[in-house]
Amino acid sequence: MKIATIDLGEKPLFLAPMEDVTDPSFRFMCKRYGADMVYTEFIPSDGLIRDASKALAKLNIFDYERPVGIQLYGHEIEPMVEAARMAEAAGPDLIDINFGCPVRKIAGRGAGSGMMRDVPKMVEMTRRIVGAVKLPVTVKTRLGWDDDSKNIVEIAERLQDVGIAALTIHGRTRAQMYRGEADWTLIGEVKRNPRMTIPVIGNGDIGSPQQAAGAFDRYGVDGVMIGRATYGRPWIFTEIRHYLTTGRLMPQPSVRERVELAKLHLDKSLEFKGEKGGVLEMRRHLSCYFKGLPDFKATRLKLVTLFDPDEIRATLDYVAETWGDFDASEIVPQPLSHNV
Repeated sequence: MKIATIDLGEKPLFLAPMEDVTDPSFRFMCKRYGADMVYTEFIPSDGLIRDASKALAKLNIFDYERPVGIQLYGHEIEPMVEAARMAEAAGPDLIDINFGCPVRKIAGRGAGSGMMRDVPKMVEMTRRIVGAVKLPVTVKTRLGWDDDSKNIVEIAERLQDVGIAALTIHGRTRAQMYRGEADWTLIGEVKRNPRMTIPVIGNGDIGSPQQAAGAFDRYGVDGVMIGRATYGRPWIFTEIRHYLTTGRLMPQPSVRERVELAKLHLDKSLEFKGEKGGVLEMRRHLSCYFKGLPDFKATRLKLVTLFDPDEIRATLDYVAETWGDFDASEIVPQPLSHNV
């Protein structure tokens, strides 16, 4: 599969852009364990234009994570065009437009999936951004605003016609938020549409190698994007690739192996964000590595409240010593927030 000239190989696996999750340290972990394409957290166009420090910091990308996309969102065309130019200057491999975030403060202002209520504006914004940058432009969106307006087949054609290089579809409407099961039927319909020539990437409820294989086989998508299932499980990309290649499941990492992964993740978080920011960012991830361990509540509380990195490392060593012989297949990672 190719996005413009970016060759991602056969059946590529994508890390979904997720607010407050896909920072450089988490992207490092997922890339290390087989993600073929990663994205920044989504960045507000208004924040970039105002030179807001938080928005600007999200432009930081690194050679180890290539190919990498910068994802933008906004509700006005001119600021989005200007933000796209700023994002291009940061040196990513592509620019991705977020037309999928269902959160009220985003969609309620007409950004994210809110743009699905104004398809002409969505198409015009996309056309302007494609014309303003030299990099490939891609889009991530949903099936429609609600059950009465599942218009993704039409939207996909119109976005392709204005020049996007690939389309990612989350299998829910905005009204569903993250409730219920993702419906891949329309994703498959978009892919089967003879008018569609760009890659179609499916997203939603992929939490196992079998589900990823089924998405490729049943719906014919060019790629699969994974969001919440990566929490506490960045190796899921390796699991899926192994299953796609061999048809067999890999054993789950042991508790001791997970401790070492958590330490590496912590080290990278500290490297990229300093001690205070690095520790605070890691709190959303640490206990996810060990979800399912018995009698873990007190230790989990320590992991998410400690400030000193050495104390966190010591607590992780305690986890290895105490639960080192626990059956790792019983550890079930739990999502912390939502895929946008």
